[in-house]
Amino acid sequence: INISVFPPSNACIGRYILNMQITSCGHTYQRCLGDFYVLFNPWCADDPVYMDNQAHREEYVLNEHGILYEGVHKHITSRPWHFGQFEDGILDICLKILDMGASYHHGSDRDHCWRNDPVHVSMVVNHMISSHTTSSIMKIPENNDYLKGTKPFSWNGSVPILQQWYNGRCRPVRYGYCGSLASVMCTVMRCLGIPSRVVTNFCFPCSIENPLGINEIFDCTGKNLCGKDKLWRYHCWNESWMARRDLNQCCGDWQCLDPTPLETGRGSSCSGPTWVRSIREGELDLDYDGHHMFSRVNSNYVGWLSQNNAKKTKVFCDAWPCGQHLITKSVGSEQFEDITGAYKYELGSMKNKEAYYRAYRRIHPGYCNASNCHIERELSSLKNPFLSDSGINMRLKMANCPMYGEDVQLHWLLENLRSENKNLKFNLCAQIITYSGCPMDQFWKDSVNVTLGPREVKKIPLCISYSQYGPYLCDHNIMKVVAVSDPECGEVLMVSRDIVINRPPVIVKLLSQPRLKVPCTAEISFCNPLQEDMKNCVMTLEGCGLFKEPMTIDLGTLASNQQARTIVEFTPYRLGSHRLLANFGCHKF
Repeated sequence: INISVFPPSNACIGRYILNMQITSCGHTYQRCLGDFYVLFNPWCADDPVYMDNQAHREEYVLNEHGILYEGVHKHITSRPWHFGQFEDGILDICLKILDMGASYHHGSDRDHCWRNDPVHVSMVVNHMISSHTTSSIMKIPENNDYLKGTKPFSWNGSVPILQQWYNGRCRPVRYGYCGSLASVMCTVMRCLGIPSRVVTNFCFPCSIENPLGINEIFDCTGKNLCGKDKLWRYHCWNESWMARRDLNQCCGDWQCLDPTPLETGRGSSCSGPTWVRSIREGELDLDYDGHHMFSRVNSNYVGWLSQNNAKKTKVFCDAWPCGQHLITKSVGSEQFEDITGAYKYELGSMKNKEAYYRAYRRIHPGYCNASNCHIERELSSLKNPFLSDSGINMRLKMANCPMYGEDVQLHWLLENLRSENKNLKFNLCAQIITYSGCPMDQFWKDSVNVTLGPREVKKIPLCISYSQYGPYLCDHNIMKVVAVSDPECGEVLMVSRDIVINRPPVIVKLLSQPRLKVPCTAEISFCNPLQEDMKNCVMTLEGCGLFKEPMTIDLGTLASNQQARTIVEFTPYRLGSHRLLANFGCHKF
């Protein structure tokens, strides 16, 4: 007997058991025929996650390979990520996540009725990634201290994280960061049949007191002081595709889900789902956490100089607006796609201003009846004056793209916009900054007297040697260089630049074409570019369809300019697109 099962489009997702009841000669027998899984179906037009573009379905549901974008908005770096949603056992782990998080929105899970709604499923998954009190999948290290766990940036994919959580009795995996959290969520959502992708937002504000304002405070040397507000250099979250029946949507659209717990003034929590289009339109009453997501792409940056008497002065600076660059992996390509226009209209356009005024009235109830002009005056009073208002233009321009071990070369460009001489004294400094905006060690300081003739343009070379920044960089490959004028000279002028130090590359070379169940070899090589030994060197390998578990190779100590070559053998265990990922770590990073 051939049996076909056709679940309705509103069926609850999960594992089902198929039983057969046989009645014969007055006796009834039960026989289990097996079990099967019901998932959301983006190929079905009646399903709330239906996506009508086949290329998009292949990218956002079927593709196991992803790319995480990091760095800073002027220097974007990327690294591959293995989602692995079709690896053995991952579906059962994803359903276990729903079981563990079932009580988040519902007192009990007796009827499972919420499991046919992608909105509630996404909320449960979002909460379980890092916000659950005891059984969250992954933890973020407090105060950047991860000595009791795995380095957050050493993960290559979602599979080892999910397996470690499941095999460890659902205890949080230590440690992750926003990129790994968003990627694990993307794996779970794709595994359940919900189209999903990871998005990176550059210049991401995290403010507790003022939702639409972010303050950075500097001292007279240019050192970034640790305040309540943080300007993350980048932040990753997840987007999932679904029709929001709770918003009367008949067609699917992207919904924003941020699994990273962020401080909101009422405790830390994850955010979403938030309809991306409602963020662009400033319609914050429509959705979950709309005001949080709007502020994360529309906050105003304000830079302050703190003097010895605790007086704070606004500096003249040309700040990069928050949330002006949001990107994700392109469909069927290794390049990134700029999706900033989906979150906000063009900066300064009439639609952009109207959306901002609309959101401002909802975020600040005292302005609910204020005119647009009133709000605009209030915003203008909060912003930094432009450098050009002082008669000076400045910028820091990279002269090289430094690799770990190389000196940082910059050109400091100054232009006098006035017809009289300018005599200024500047303090310069360089400081390590974490990706989440936490200022670390200030390792370089200098002072320069600058004289500019009428309308003169001057270029001053700056060099920061590896011997100066190397001992402080560690896992944080971002530094901030600041030039700030002496307050005694009058107006306080400031220019800054975030600089990414590139990691040395790991070269992967396949020595034979992978074939199913046929042994294959690859050569992994890495060269120590430093003028010193690298200690505790470890290579971690992971491959979709190539390794059942990550492979760790202990390389010991690598001398200066020494090249390590390792031959690895593996046997592909399933068909599909294969990619070998290699991650190098040592006592330096």
